[in-house]
Amino acid sequence: MTNVDWDAEAASFDEEPDHGLRDPQVRRAWAGRLRGWLPGRAGDVLDLGCGTGSLSLLASEQGHRVTGVDLSPAMVALAREKLAGRDAVFLVGDAAVPPVGEERFDAVLVRHVLWALPDPGRALRHWRGLLRPDGRLVLVEGVWGGIEPVGIPAERLTALLGPIAGPVRVERLSDDPLLWGGEVTDERYAVVAEVRPSGQERGEPAAPGQ
Repeated sequence: MTNVDWDAEAASFDEEPDHGLRDPQVRRAWAGRLRGWLPGRAGDVLDLGCGTGSLSLLASEQGHRVTGVDLSPAMVALAREKLAGRDAVFLVGDAAVPPVGEERFDAVLVRHVLWALPDPGRALRHWRGLLRPDGRLVLVEGVWGGIEPVGIPAERLTALLGPIAGPVRVERLSDDPLLWGGEVTDERYAVVAEVRPSGQERGEPAAPGQ
């Protein structure tokens, strides 16, 4: 998976039901989930490993301003085409360390990327730093394959988030076939982790010794 030539895969990437979201029922299912995961008011969403921009488009349709990042120039080109005319920007770059400078976001959205990174904990800490106070991480992950499973279990992901996030909500996705275009038997889930500002971020004075 990590050695896939994503530029070569770009042209056919959207043929998978949960990639292209071309089926109206699949599209509605993802739109409904996304509405529950992202902030209720319009905000700035960073879509990391955005692929061809299918989730970016749903977020944009829900009123959010979107910045998408993907390592594949071919994927980014398709995402730009898909969201042409919308309040969206797509950049070629590493999802683990996205090239967004000092810009900060209300939500960081990542689907099926974290498990493939060499140091998930480090990536999560970096992404947490890209959020505004009261921002949230929205992470869609899973464990795939019966003989040699790959992925990241929900328990490991929530443990990694414990030291850096506030309330963490796990939403199981395996039992909703509409999301995937059919029944699945492996572990698929979403984690929504809210980031609470520290006292100093809220402008409170530091305690003695801090």
